[in-house]
Amino acid sequence: MEQGNYSVGLDIGTTKIVAIIGKENEYGKIEILGIGRSKSLGVHRGVVNNITQTIKSIQQAVELAEGNSGLKISSVVVGIAGQHIRSLQHSDYITRAKSEEVINEDDVEKLCNQVYKLVMLPGEEIIHVLPQEFKVDGQAEIKQPMGMYGGRLEANFHVVVGQVSSIRNVGRCIKSAGLDLGNITLEPLASANAVLSQEEKEAGVALIDIGGGTTDLAIFKDGIIRHTAVIPFGGNVITEDIKEGCSIIEKQAELLKIKFGSAWPGENKDNEIVSIPGLRGREPKEITLKNLSKIIHARVVEIVEQVYVEIKNYGHDEQKKKLIAGIVLTGGGSQLKHLKQLVEYITGMDTRIGYPNEHLAGDSDEEIASPLYATAVGLLMNAVQNKAKVREARQEAVEKEEDNGVFTGEEHTQTKTALKKERKSIFDKWSEKLKDFLDNAE
Repeated sequence: MEQGNYSVGLDIGTTKIVAIIGKENEYGKIEILGIGRSKSLGVHRGVVNNITQTIKSIQQAVELAEGNSGLKISSVVVGIAGQHIRSLQHSDYITRAKSEEVINEDDVEKLCNQVYKLVMLPGEEIIHVLPQEFKVDGQAEIKQPMGMYGGRLEANFHVVVGQVSSIRNVGRCIKSAGLDLGNITLEPLASANAVLSQEEKEAGVALIDIGGGTTDLAIFKDGIIRHTAVIPFGGNVITEDIKEGCSIIEKQAELLKIKFGSAWPGENKDNEIVSIPGLRGREPKEITLKNLSKIIHARVVEIVEQVYVEIKNYGHDEQKKKLIAGIVLTGGGSQLKHLKQLVEYITGMDTRIGYPNEHLAGDSDEEIASPLYATAVGLLMNAVQNKAKVREARQEAVEKEEDNGVFTGEEHTQTKTALKKERKSIFDKWSEKLKDFLDNAE
């Protein structure tokens, strides 16, 4: 299959690295062509802290995905997370010189580009500028200002900020693994694309993605992203607590958590015991499942309460900002038994587990529809959308030529290029800036 027909998402997580290859089928669903997963050894709490190990893990995942699909991976869309990510609200405006002309894409782009010039703290860089509502000449609550008349164009923005060094390190790992960085996106946004429906985003929903090293939060209301946060705790701290509390090795603690773990201590009877083989000729250890779930419960409550503080910071208590669709849990940590009930108990909000199968073709492997792969599927969707934009631009160029019927071969190419440039989203432009930035950093 030619390179043009498939896209690749690469999820660089704290516990695992997933490379996922797919393409859009004729029904608009994502068909998975290959998947590769490797243990992540150089990432701590969502941030790369060992370049060599991370490169090795990326190469392993990529080779497995290539072996599975028989395809060659060259360009990938990568997610970024970690405790260095923060978000802020910002308002900005532009005064248009020609108010008698309608507002077009260039005006919106000019306004967004102005936000990119915001002065950040030393070592920080803007990752996303996401327009929320627009105002035209004081008229508020406009979702799409294109085509309207007005002299002053104003907007509220959700701005996501991250550390330059962390972004640069991710770029370095991709490059050193022999890949091109196609795009970079915030992981909670990728997960949200994979598991949330448009109705939920309209009604108001909080997506909680519990990964190995971090718990990511994305809040949507009226179809617009309203708040994002990254909490520096995830499934790994639960494993760590089990290891310490039961005096066992990490591998055993992880297995215990997955097989017998529960977030609700009342579920286990006092006489339910699991026996763990001792190390090197030592006596086996006996652990009661009640104690195990008490350890898990204590840490999960802490994580959920921190997330709930962020949901309240957004303003969930206000009638206008109420999240009617409640909470959607995803990520590997969401598979913990009775977690849904515990989250409902703490927050009082409706909760469901989010599976990324809504956008996958019907014949996809069941394993891929697990919450574990939500971010990877979201990144793949982002890669497919980017490819579709380029294809659309090409199609438009060809149609334009056919209409005129006078283009030479050279003009044909020029029009294509011009249209491609015109259709580039602000985010693609940011990606290009980032690529130049990474190249110069070598």
